[in-house]
Amino acid sequence: MTKVQKTDAEWRAQLTPEQYRVLRQKGTERPFTGEYDQSFEPGTYRCAGCGKELFASDAKYDSGCGWPAFFEPIAGEALEEETDVSHGMVRTEVMCADCGGHLGHVFPDGPHPTGLRYCINSASIKRDETVS
Repeated sequence: MTKVQKTDAEWRAQLTPEQYRVLRQKGTERPFTGEYDQSFEPGTYRCAGCGKELFASDAKYDSGCGWPAFFEPIAGEALEEETDVSHGMVRTEVMCADCGGHLGHVFPDGPHPTGLRYCINSASIKRDETVS
């Protein structure tokens, strides 16, 4: 698989300022403000940077955390993870496997069947109403 490679200028031209801040600068939107926090329509959630399929709507649930939450990615190879020690915490950062865009974090306090909570910034994803 070939990774999406773009210059900083290309990312800035393609993304909104908020998408750029989240996806390329590892920002976080304020809780309970994102477009998809309380949206539960059917569809596939794709990376806002490159369009890669990341999550299916049937894996989305209301965790009450203030960000869209999913209990599993659409496929194991959709995401990459790394340890994030910013802000005085140790967390697992989740990135798009194709473009490396920051999506959010994954926590081990989710529902069955995985026990995981993928806490994802709305600015980093776009819902495609076509269910895969």
